[in-house]
Amino acid sequence: MVFKIPGRLPGLNEIIEAAKSHYAKYSTEKKEYTEEVAWLAKQARLPKFEKAYLVITWFEPDRRRDPDNIMAGQKFILDGLVAAGAIPNDSQKYIAGIVHRFRVDKQNPRVEVEIIDAEKDSELLKEQELWD
Repeated sequence: MVFKIPGRLPGLNEIIEAAKSHYAKYSTEKKEYTEEVAWLAKQARLPKFEKAYLVITWFEPDRRRDPDNIMAGQKFILDGLVAAGAIPNDSQKYIAGIVHRFRVDKQNPRVEVEIIDAEKDSELLKEQELWD
């Protein structure tokens, strides 16, 4: 099951800057992005997963941001999936693994999140390379 998040999520640099600038700024931004992801997940009518693998493909407008900076946005994705009821919690008990892929799409930056049922497809991503 795949759902899409249009645009870009804040990276680690933006998250740190927000946290440093004012004590409530990061909290406000986290709430905003988590709610956006939850809304999009609900709109996609995602089923409930007891345990899941995530394949997150980050489509950036260019290659300027580092992968470790980009993937900090996964916090909003995981918390949004919990808020939407797609996963019970974002602990290791419920998340079997996360694979990140990085692509460029100048015209349509976005994040595509594929959720794979780890209960049904337990062998699918066991040996997946982190980078492909």
